[in-house]
Amino acid sequence: MLKKNDVIEVEIVDLSHDGAGIAKAEGLAFFVENALPSEKILMRVLKINKKIGFGKVEEFLRTSDQRNENLDMAYLRTGIADLGHLSYPSQLAFKRKQVKDSLYKIAGLSNVEVSPTLGMEQPLGYRNKAQIPVRRVNGQLETGFFRKSSHDLLPIEDFYIQDPVIDQVILFTRDLLRRFDLKPYDEKEKTGLIRNLVVRRGHYSGEIMVILVTTRPKIFRVEQLIERLVEAFPAIESIMQNINDQNTNTIFGKDWRTLHGRDYITDRMLDNDFQIAAPAFYQVNTEMAEKLYQTAFDFADFKKEDIVLDAYSGIGTIGLSLADRVQQVYGVEVIPEAVENSQRNAELNGITNASYVCASAEQAIQTWLDQGIKADVILVDPPRKGLTESFITSSVSMEPQRIVYISCNPATMARDIKLYQELGYELKKVQPVDLFPQTHHVECVSLLVKGN
Repeated sequence: MLKKNDVIEVEIVDLSHDGAGIAKAEGLAFFVENALPSEKILMRVLKINKKIGFGKVEEFLRTSDQRNENLDMAYLRTGIADLGHLSYPSQLAFKRKQVKDSLYKIAGLSNVEVSPTLGMEQPLGYRNKAQIPVRRVNGQLETGFFRKSSHDLLPIEDFYIQDPVIDQVILFTRDLLRRFDLKPYDEKEKTGLIRNLVVRRGHYSGEIMVILVTTRPKIFRVEQLIERLVEAFPAIESIMQNINDQNTNTIFGKDWRTLHGRDYITDRMLDNDFQIAAPAFYQVNTEMAEKLYQTAFDFADFKKEDIVLDAYSGIGTIGLSLADRVQQVYGVEVIPEAVENSQRNAELNGITNASYVCASAEQAIQTWLDQGIKADVILVDPPRKGLTESFITSSVSMEPQRIVYISCNPATMARDIKLYQELGYELKKVQPVDLFPQTHHVECVSLLVKGN
């Protein structure tokens, strides 16, 4: 009978959806960080539940030829690059398998074409946004990342998957916060001022936004801080403050202030200009987001007379990028700042056939149906939790010919596709896209077509 701290020899037989190695021993499945299929290890038992256990590598007896030996273990410990120990071609194959497995296990589909994952030529330094906690470590203010499943900060200077200029801005800001003796947040004591640094940088424009997340409004010597930052990084177009006085894991509070410049930065995507407000959603990998959206447009096979519904429209990146191919785009989004952005972005690009409303998607669809508006194509790009059942049924009541589903979670996508199939839509094809290299996350585009 196995117990905690036992050390046993095991072979890794598979990877879990979040990149942990899976080993079988005494009828249990063990999840082991930093272990890859085909590897033989000595495993220390950390924890055992009824059917599963958790272990760690004590010693490698045989390593996989798919292993990336050059990874700094900090990226695994924090989850920044939880697949970074796997070679990039193998990461792409793993992600395709995730999508196929979800479709089979959850939706019962085994005969649908799932194409090989679209990957990046340079799968590092791609993130255009960083959200970095600020804490005290060994008596000093540090920026870094929390160890997995904890709030212990691991100081990090090179974030590996972030735009290197963003890393430079974080380090420079960290040094200024130290110099001006601004206190980092302490979760246990609920003291200190600076909780998080959030930095965005336009992939094409190079424009930078810095957000200081603080526990209270007043920041000591803030004018000098701003002056130094802008002097060091002239591309900074926006410095924002967000006040979050709640003891919560949520990064942003409700109160926003503009400290320098404007309250947005601009960037380009698929030949349109976009204004990006601080709280608005914008894909963190611009290069691959363009491939993702282009795939969605190819799947949608737009006709000039099409009416298109862009659900979860964000700042309008999808709808505005396809507006010139169709008759009319209707967008809906729940974040007011994002809706304002999308309306301004339509004006910015001279687009007159796209309109955006702030509401839940279900409410908006009902309003449009009451007005006699139906969609030929519906594009959905929901958060990780996927679509609600009420959205799926109301979207079907619009009787679209095609539904293009952009997903960041294969499991919830498969669940939703199962319901769409029950309501008369057939899944035709799926294209995984690697928006998050070195991590276990995978995006994909699926095409559903109305049955006869």
